Amino acid sequence: MRIRMLSDVLKTRYGEKIYRLSLESGCTCPNRDGTLGVGGCTFCSEGGSGEFAAPAAPIDEQIARAKELVRSKTRGNRFIAYFQSYTNTYGDLTRLRELYRRTAQRDDIVILALGTRPDCVGDDVIAMLSELNRIKPVWVELGLQTADDETAERIHRCYPRSVFEDAYRRLKAAGLTVIVHLIFGLPGENESDMLSSVRFLSSLTPPPDGVKLQLLQILRGTRMAEEFTADPWPVMTLPEYADLLVKALRLLPPSTVVHRITGDGPKRLLIEPAWCADKKHVLNTLRKAIDDASENV
Repeated sequence: MRIRMLSDVLKTRYGEKIYRLSLESGCTCPNRDGTLGVGGCTFCSEGGSGEFAAPAAPIDEQIARAKELVRSKTRGNRFIAYFQSYTNTYGDLTRLRELYRRTAQRDDIVILALGTRPDCVGDDVIAMLSELNRIKPVWVELGLQTADDETAERIHRCYPRSVFEDAYRRLKAAGLTVIVHLIFGLPGENESDMLSSVRFLSSLTPPPDGVKLQLLQILRGTRMAEEFTADPWPVMTLPEYADLLVKALRLLPPSTVVHRITGDGPKRLLIEPAWCADKKHVLNTLRKAIDDASENV
C-alpha cells in the first residue's frame, strides 16, 4: 500500500518541511447567519473548526503571530497560509480578493489554502480563485464530511451531495487544487457507510488532489454534544479507528495526497473519544498501522 503523505510531497517540492499558519478571514457561514441555517453543522464548535487560528487582526499581524506559534516546530521561512475558520469564500469578494492577494504576494507564503463549503463557490468565486492561483498555488478545501445525504441532514450540513459534485466539477475545470474533508464516526454511520464515502471520492473524475480524514470529536458547546449527552452512541476505539483508516487509505486513488489522518481538537472541549487527547500516541499508533499494512501488501 503506497500512501502519498502531504509532508513528504511538500518536502520533495520545496526541499524543507512546510508548516501551516492558521489564519482568519473574518468570514462567517451561511449555515450560521440564517441564510441556510443557524448554529452551523451539529459537530461544529463556536470557533468554526478554527480554534488554533491566530486572533483576528490585520493579515500581516496575524501571520507574525501564527509564526510565533509554530516556532517551536520549525525555523523555516516558508509557509502555507491556511484560512480555516468558518466559510472563507462567503462574504464581500472585493474585500476577500484584496485579503487573499495581499497574503499570496508575500515571499514567505508558498500556498494559499481556503476552507469553504461547496455551496459557496459560485462562478464569481472561482474566477477570484483562478486569479489568485496565478500568484501562488491555491488549495480549495471542501467540507463534505459524508457522501450520505441522510447523514448530512442529520448533522445539519444544509446542502445535498449534488451541490458538492457540481462545485467540485467546476473547481477542477478551472484548474484548481481541491482537498476534500471526511469525518469518520458520524452518528448513525457504520463502517460500510464511512467507506462508501471514500469510494465516492475515489470515483470522482479527476480524483481529488487531496483528502483530510478525521475521526469525529464530540466537543463541548456543540449541538452534537447535547445529542450525545441525551442519547450516547458508541464511539470508536483507537484500534478500531486505525483499522478503518487503513481500509480507507487502500481505497484512495494513487494520485490523491493524504493531508490528514486524524483531527486535533482543543482538549478543553473534548468529550469523546477521550483517547484523542493523546495526540502523540494516536499518531504513532496510526502510522504503525499504516506501515504494517504497507509491509503486508
